Parts: sequence; C-alpha cells; structure tokens
Amino acid sequence: MSKLKDYEAKRDFSETPEPGLLPEGATGRFVVQEHHARSLHWDLRLELDGVLKSWAVPKGVPEETGTKRLAVEVEDHPIEYLTFHGIIPEGQYGAGTVDIWDEGYFALVERNEGKYHVVLMGRRLRGLYILIRTKENQWLLWKRLDEHGEQA
Repeated sequence: MSKLKDYEAKRDFSETPEPGLLPEGATGRFVVQEHHARSLHWDLRLELDGVLKSWAVPKGVPEETGTKRLAVEVEDHPIEYLTFHGIIPEGQYGAGTVDIWDEGYFALVERNEGKYHVVLMGRRLRGLYILIRTKENQWLLWKRLDEHGEQA
C-alpha cells in the first residue's frame, strides 16, 4: 500500500501539474532543456539508473516522424537537473542560459548497449523515439511510427 494513498486519492494527475504517480506504462521522467551555451543546442535527459542519461542535440529533438538528428552523449547528470533552469555563469562548463523546453514521462520499450526505444509523453514531444549509437559518443535520434504505421 502506498504511503501517499491519501495524497493520491485527492488528485487527478492527468489534470494537475503536481507531482504524483507516473502515468500508466511510464518508467521514468524526461526533460529537454534549451541550452544557449557556446552554441545553441537542446539537452535530452532520461531518468534511468538513478541518474539522468543525457545527450546534447544540436538541431533539437525532432517533432516530426522520420526526422533524424545527431545526439551527442554527454556525462550523466543528477536527477535534480529535471527541474533546472537558469544561468550557468561565465567561466563554468556549459556557461549560458538553460530553459526547460519540454518535460514529462517516458516508457522504456527497449534498452541494450547502443540502443534505446522510448515512448515520450511530454507537453510537446509525444511518441516513439529511437536512439542508436553510431560511434563512441555519437547517436542518431529520430521519431518513428509505431508498429501499426501510426504516430505513436
């Protein structure tokens, strides 16, 4: 039995932005941060293994099916980065402005060395996304149709 039973019973998490239960099928949270550093890029972060697995996506996470983008794997980040936005000071690694571009939950469909299949359930990003390692820290990221040929 959940220790938060009374809290959960009073809320409809499909309607309120308050923290609560993961949506059905979700395995974790994700965030995409727009990062105005030396060069503009977007950081995709997935909550896995107690950290945020992270990729820098120079041209942004695709919203259209079939669009493929380079995603460069970067160091894991702490879970607290899910809500981080603000200014990283000059002289610090990643100096610049960080804004939350999208956030939500994801369902992990498949994961093995060099491959992630996730269904993103965000405000902007929704559907099946694939990450495939192409080189040491370089990945290909794209949104694809589900197994029925429909937008996931």
